[in-house]
Amino acid sequence: MHYVIIGAGPAGINAAEQLRKLDAGARITIFGEEPETPYSRMALPYYLIGQVDENGTYLRKSTDHFERLSIDISRQRVEKIDGPGKCLQLANGETIAFDKLLIASGSRPIKPPIPGIDLPGIYNCWTLADGRKIAERLKPGARIVLMGAGFIGCIILEALVKSGAQLIVVEMGERMVPRMMNEKAGGLIKQWCLEKGVAIHTGTKITAFEPERNGLRVKLDTGETLSADFVVSAAGVKANIDFLEGSGVATEHGILVDRHLETNITGIYAAGDAAQGLDFSTGEYTVQAIQPTAVDHGLLAAKNMAGGREVLHQGSINMNVLDTMGLIACSFGLWMGVEQGSSVERYNPDRYRYLNLQFQDDRLIGATAVGLTQHVGVLRGLIQSRIKLGDWKQRLIDDPTRIMEAYLASTQAIGLNAGVNVK
Repeated sequence: MHYVIIGAGPAGINAAEQLRKLDAGARITIFGEEPETPYSRMALPYYLIGQVDENGTYLRKSTDHFERLSIDISRQRVEKIDGPGKCLQLANGETIAFDKLLIASGSRPIKPPIPGIDLPGIYNCWTLADGRKIAERLKPGARIVLMGAGFIGCIILEALVKSGAQLIVVEMGERMVPRMMNEKAGGLIKQWCLEKGVAIHTGTKITAFEPERNGLRVKLDTGETLSADFVVSAAGVKANIDFLEGSGVATEHGILVDRHLETNITGIYAAGDAAQGLDFSTGEYTVQAIQPTAVDHGLLAAKNMAGGREVLHQGSINMNVLDTMGLIACSFGLWMGVEQGSSVERYNPDRYRYLNLQFQDDRLIGATAVGLTQHVGVLRGLIQSRIKLGDWKQRLIDDPTRIMEAYLASTQAIGLNAGVNVK
């Protein structure tokens, strides 16, 4: 049996390791086009400020880890896949046959259609190679414009500030992290950054980049012009699936999969940022470009590849936990609520505290929290377990900070009903 995996990120690496556990004698090959040891993008901000070196970004620390597991990592780009023919073509022209294939090709940065976007001095912060370029120019006093204040942008933001740079953030949405935070939560993050000396422009678009002496001129739709030594673009990502054209593998926003994470072609699976998988909360199939989903996808796909489609995907929960210069914010599930649902919130802007709970009937279906780290695991647990809160729903409406009590009471009730002593 020859298992082939396209992509050496968290989805692909976890899948390969799981396959080795389940099929000791199989041949396992990973194709990753970057000339790097498999690494975590989430570690790049720590690399930028020197908190870790390149080795600190690696997904596995032992230099012989993959060799010991007999997992072959080939640094070759896959150009084409022949799905029905069970083979793929590499950039060097070589053809590789497979018995089962996992496409974990990840995502790539979006390039906004802005005049001058290809000028020198505009960087993504997506690959280790990107990180090296930014780290070379990241010096105290450097004038940096960060385009985008979404999840990725806010992670990079802290590293840029800690370097001593003069940072200006431009976000086209009306608030920071608009895809994971509501107006109040996003507003708290913005105010926190402003108090830390970061200039923030929300509801603002960059209309053009132009070269100027020793840097770049950044034009805004407000009429203002900014000067920058360099620009970091964090304008979002999209599934890396263009190479699948003509493969027979069905795609939409990502690769279409069933609840086994198998595509429309038997024996070909997809995982991670490239997969359009089941959303736990909505029941729809969407792309969730977050690392926890990638890891879960990789493990589940591997079990089905090795074990004959025996494991059903229960859906990935929309989960974001963000540390912005020490302010912890999180959102889970249907944090924006649903029609005919109910909600409660507590808001203390002076202390940077916010908690919002969203209900459907007597179940918690979504939550947002800022500055309340002790609730993170409990919020996810209540949503993902679909526990009926009963009387505890009204108690949470009266006082949402009692979320830990509600969790303990509800889980204990389930244990007692099942005849289990839950301590």
